Amino acid sequence: MKRLLVTTLFFMVLSMMPVPGIADCGKMELDFQLAVPEEQSQKGYLGLDDGKTFALSDIKADMVIIEIFSMYCPICQAEADKVNRLFELIQADDLLKERVKLIGIGAGNSSFEVDFFRKNYQIPFPLFSDGDFTIHKKIGEVQTPCFITLAPDKDLEVFYCREGRFKDPGQFLDHLVKPLKSPEDTP
Repeated sequence: MKRLLVTTLFFMVLSMMPVPGIADCGKMELDFQLAVPEEQSQKGYLGLDDGKTFALSDIKADMVIIEIFSMYCPICQAEADKVNRLFELIQADDLLKERVKLIGIGAGNSSFEVDFFRKNYQIPFPLFSDGDFTIHKKIGEVQTPCFITLAPDKDLEVFYCREGRFKDPGQFLDHLVKPLKSPEDTP
């Protein structure tokens, strides 16, 4: 009887968990502000002017990939090399490096924790703190890591969400940039 009760409870909890790889894009509010990076290189990477804060729509790109991460997430830690490789692939492509930008937002992470994650995993792209979970709540309290891909110049239209790992950075990038590739861009 006890085993049946434990098994039933296990499956009840399991059924309430989100399906890995699928995020609820419908509940995302992307009207938040982030602090303008202090480093000129990161400010330039995002195409931002001087100021204290910016909106996602201020990023000069056709596509923005946002990684929602947590310094305490073991998957985020394990995937840091793959996400760095994703950034390198974008930067190595002459077409994509000006059109696709990658940022990270640390859900529940203070500036200190985000800086620790950046230094420890040698993250080359801009990372931002969401210490009080304000942004995390606006985007539907997704699991970490979560990758949200949007078009900043099209009313922040989200066209891809994925919670959890991705296997191959090159394949993942190819999947994401299909909307950007036009016939004249392909060899």
